Amino acid sequence: MASPDVTELLAGSRAGDTEATARLMAAVYDELHRIALAQRPHPDATLTATSLVHEAYVKMVDGERLPFDDRAHFFASAARAMRQVVVDDARAKGRAKRGGGERPLRLDDGLDAPAPAAPERVVALDEALRRFEALDARAAQVVECRYFAGLTVEETADALGLSPTTVKRDWQTARAWLHRALSDEPASNGPGAAETS
Repeated sequence: MASPDVTELLAGSRAGDTEATARLMAAVYDELHRIALAQRPHPDATLTATSLVHEAYVKMVDGERLPFDDRAHFFASAARAMRQVVVDDARAKGRAKRGGGERPLRLDDGLDAPAPAAPERVVALDEALRRFEALDARAAQVVECRYFAGLTVEETADALGLSPTTVKRDWQTARAWLHRALSDEPASNGPGAAETS
């Protein structure tokens, strides 16, 4: 992920040091851009990786300060902000282009890794994830990090302060639940049968 001094720069930013804030953004920009590239939005999307990074950053900042405790908190917040930006963009596209004959998003169609998805599919996933969040907030955060931010199991564990084993277990549970929620047919496998990739 980002350089090891991110936590120190965050502390400086919280204290109001604008130079620390500027240095922090330079330190994390490449990582945020890599995450944004992993989004691979729908081919009709107007949202580029650079604009995704910038819009997510604007959602994350509090005036001139960044209100994060450490590097992990920063990247978990970045995942949430990117989800919001991607979903907002998809909703805007969906309003402009209702329908389109797309079938519902199925978990095995693209939750292993972000792939080009119709705006309606992104919105459907977000709505299902909101329902799932009420049942298991931690596992929903894992989905944000893995799917919306494209983080690996290890990066997700670091960002959320969890063990990789817990991330894998939560990922399996979330995938199974979301599969059932997004599929026209009942899931044929339970939470333990989902892949852990």
